[in-house]
Formats: sequence, C-alpha cells, structure tokens
Amino acid sequence: EMVILTAEVQELKANPNRRAKGTVIEAKLDRGRGPVATLLIQTGTLHAGDVLIAGTAVGHVRAMVNDKGRTIKEAGPSVPVEITGLSEVPSAGDEFQAVEDERMARELAEQRKAKKKEEEQSNSKVSLDDLFAQIESGVKNLNIIIKADVQGSAEAVKSSLAKLSNEEVKVQVLHAGAGGITESDVMLANASNAIIIGFNVRPDKNAIDMAARDKVEIRTYRVIYDCIE
Repeated sequence: EMVILTAEVQELKANPNRRAKGTVIEAKLDRGRGPVATLLIQTGTLHAGDVLIAGTAVGHVRAMVNDKGRTIKEAGPSVPVEITGLSEVPSAGDEFQAVEDERMARELAEQRKAKKKEEEQSNSKVSLDDLFAQIESGVKNLNIIIKADVQGSAEAVKSSLAKLSNEEVKVQVLHAGAGGITESDVMLANASNAIIIGFNVRPDKNAIDMAARDKVEIRTYRVIYDCIE
C-alpha cells in the first residue's frame, strides 16, 4: 500500500510504448534450454523475438514465461519473465535492453567483453614491491574457482569465501560462474594452482578424468555452510 501511495504521490510512471529495459534478477545454464535468465522489465514492453543485450550476452527472445509458468508473447513494465535465447549466461544485476539492430548489439557486447578483460588484467597485475611484501609477511594465497547452478549462488559463495581471508591466508576467487564443472575449469585450476568448488553442480566425465590426471582438487557442496566450513 505504501509503495502504491508513493507511486501515486510522486507520479512514478513507466512508458510501455518503447523498447524494453530492465535488470537481470537471476540467470543459470539449463542443460536442455541453454542460458536462462529471469528479467524484471522496468520500462517499455518486451516481445518474443526481440533482440536483447544483457551485460555481455546477446540473443533473440526465443521463449518468454511469466511467474505462473505460462508462455507469453509480451511483457510490460514491472513484469518479471524468464527468457531463453541468449548466447551466454548473464550476471545477476546486469542491465538489459532490447535493441533494433543485432549487429550493433554484438559489437556493443564485444566492447563490454574487451573492457571487462582489460579491468581483470589490470586488477591481477602485481608490482614487485607488492610481491616482496607478500613474501616477507608470509601470506599464502588460496586460489579458488567457483561453479554453481545459478549465477546468484555463485556470487553468494564467492563473497562468503572471500571473507575468510586472514593474516596468514588470502582467499582469491579467480572465476565464479553458472554451469557444470568442465575441462576448461580444470585447465584454469591446473594453470593457476587452484581448487574447484562446485555448488549444486557436478563435474562431467572429461573434467573428472582430467582432474585426476593433473591432480586438481574438486570439492562439491549442496549447503553453503558446509562449503565455508
């Protein structure tokens, strides 16, 4: 009631007669349907078939399902929908927007990917002074790769484990994402001397074989408190 009253008093309105724009609430990799994202439309109207960019993910809205599990053709402001058709799993909290031109959307996504990669590389560079300070203080790094069933779980596990850092051991999460544990995760873990944490997901056979061969440790959990412990 308070929200409705505030919206009336402040005349908070959304225009349904424009391209949809909003926020990714949750995202996951479904084995049968591919990347699946739950979106909250904040302005405009989203239609089945619209070209969409969400973070660095691009695609056509292949199917759209409402909160009652019914397939719908369009959704207006304040409506939450689950969609399929994106090229990859976006991150929870990413902004999405419907665009006219798919080519432009892909170019924009590539620019965002390049910027993200640049930021990650600049953050990972360590100066010699930093390195010597770490050696003198005796701080050890525990490198971790996190894979979870949905993006929100991956982020929750990441923030919980990062808080475990102390004076002796620094927890570094090299990668956190949605989906099963694959060979590429094992390769990254092997190259960076990391352990892999799976939350509500399991490694595929190729990943198990490669991990055994390269002596990469994989731990899987279903309860976040067990993982932290």
